[in-house]
Amino acid sequence: MRSNYAYFRFYGSLNDFLASFRRQQGFIYLVRGNPSIKDTIEALGVPHPEVELILANGQSVDFDYSLQDGDQFSIYPHFTSLLLGELQLVRPHLLLTRFVLDVHLGKLATYLRLLGFDTWYRHNCDDEELAAISDSEQRILLTRDRGLLKRSLVTYGYWVRAINPIQQSREVLQRFALWAKIRPFRRCLRCNGDLVSVEFDEVSARLPAKTRQYYNEFYLCQRCQQVYWKGAHYSDLQQLVEQISN
Repeated sequence: MRSNYAYFRFYGSLNDFLASFRRQQGFIYLVRGNPSIKDTIEALGVPHPEVELILANGQSVDFDYSLQDGDQFSIYPHFTSLLLGELQLVRPHLLLTRFVLDVHLGKLATYLRLLGFDTWYRHNCDDEELAAISDSEQRILLTRDRGLLKRSLVTYGYWVRAINPIQQSREVLQRFALWAKIRPFRRCLRCNGDLVSVEFDEVSARLPAKTRQYYNEFYLCQRCQQVYWKGAHYSDLQQLVEQISN
């Protein structure tokens, strides 16, 4: 099988995935035959959902493009200020920003729900199911597992760099330009369901005696029927929202 040489230059955050000697510079890469650019990008360590634009010899191409000898590639991540002109991204933008998170990001899932974002999470979900949910529901897969992002079913995804959950939350808000879309206390922290305001009489039988005595503003999860009120914990949650969003 014939070997082909191609020239690569990865930009921005995509360098996080490259071997140190390939970061922030162009390099020549030897491939066997004419593999797809998607397979070659992932062979270099970069999960395909992290890529937003591929230029082959100055022209935008999709993931199916087959490498040719002497090709020159420029590979770009998401850039909020990237001027595209006639260039085509490798995938369309989603109309809704919704997430599915892997089992290691439970705290981040809670924080995203607290901020009002539609976030699917289950602590015992395997990689195959996560990829299938991301695909079928058009959810952005957030993970700390690079291998999970490389699954063929995953179209939209992001490798979370930070370790601390608050920093992770800020990272996701920044990456997906969500600062202006924060709507805290709109989702159930348990199940991700929508919260709606309800009258005292609708939930009074389910409330502790002291809660019935001291509180008169209540919210009900439309999915799991959990009742919420602004109890002693509410100020702590407000501070957490402010800490993440400021």
